[in-house]
Amino acid sequence: MNRIVIVGASAAGLTAAESLRRRGWDGHLTVIGEEPHPPYDRPPLSKQILTGAWGPERATLRSPPDLARLRADLRLGQYATALDVPSRRVRLGGGESIGFDALVIATGVAPRRLPDSDLAGVHVLRTLDDAIALRAALRARPRVVVVGAGFLGTEVAAAARTMGLEVTVVEPEQVPVRRPFGDRIGALVAELHRDHGTRLHCGVPVRRLRGAGGRVTGVDLGDGTTLPADVVVLALGAAPATGWLAGSGLRLGDGVECDAYCQAAPGIYAAGDVASWPNARFGTRMRLEHRMNAIEQAMAAVGNLLGDATPFAPVPYFWTDQYDTRIQAFGIFPPDPEMRIVYGSPSDGRFAAAYGHRGRVVGVLGWNAPRQVRTLRRMVVDRAPWTTFAAIPALSPAIVN
Repeated sequence: MNRIVIVGASAAGLTAAESLRRRGWDGHLTVIGEEPHPPYDRPPLSKQILTGAWGPERATLRSPPDLARLRADLRLGQYATALDVPSRRVRLGGGESIGFDALVIATGVAPRRLPDSDLAGVHVLRTLDDAIALRAALRARPRVVVVGAGFLGTEVAAAARTMGLEVTVVEPEQVPVRRPFGDRIGALVAELHRDHGTRLHCGVPVRRLRGAGGRVTGVDLGDGTTLPADVVVLALGAAPATGWLAGSGLRLGDGVECDAYCQAAPGIYAAGDVASWPNARFGTRMRLEHRMNAIEQAMAAVGNLLGDATPFAPVPYFWTDQYDTRIQAFGIFPPDPEMRIVYGSPSDGRFAAAYGHRGRVVGVLGWNAPRQVRTLRRMVVDRAPWTTFAAIPALSPAIVN
């Protein structure tokens, strides 16, 4: 195995390259990255970069000497257009094709958009260039409407409010971050934002964007309301960046469908936001758009590529920072789980909660409680019985509403 190609030069792709060299693999390594920038960290884009607390250079993950030590053919500003599995070649946008003995796919995701959203003043936030463009727009002190109240949307709203801007968030679900955490935590996130002056329109869809002269002027909602806007941020989630793999023969469902070893086909592995795989720890197939998973899965994929034969079965970890609040979570959060507060109280702005499913502890969440949630993580790792918390009363909806 003399030639390995990594498609994707963000956290997962960079980690895969570093893992190969750390493990002693000394062959020809090519890393293809669609963006012209050297690998950078994405979580600061919606926080420090957006507010201007950091310059763009602070998000860079490795210095030029660090990248040079990889001894990689680093193809930045180039993108893959097709994969030919039988001939073991990746075709690039300029027509060149690169051969490989093994391949790591780490192309991440692409943001979803609304129809007719190509108006000036409409932004998405996925790349460093997106963050720089949005930051420049916010400096003009516009009226901001954020469409979508998942992690990204609520983080953007929080950043804009800390800049003193007028911010409205629209979310078709009844509360923010409902999909990962459910109604109870979502209600607390809604309260957090209202306390900081953000307007929320939850439980109502967007009907269309309104524009004049090629520039966005407002957002029409399904209930007949029109929200005036100078800047609209679309935070509608993302889709796995798998278009270049159409016709390759790889299984493409919700991402590149891999086995438990992160392998999509012989000698072809996937890692990070683009990869879907069965996590035996929780008995479910998953695809995660979390920074820590990108690193852990890239290391696991490279290990298995080099012969480890170890199933990838992590405990997912993710977090969000909004205003003075940090929410951290370990594990999974299935629909309609049991939930108990096991430390502190929502009314005090500091608590930890456990989530149960099918008689086991499957997730823990900390709200400004980093030490406690790290301790509770062990129960998720050990698949502790839910009866461990039987003596603690279940969280009443009245506590958080």
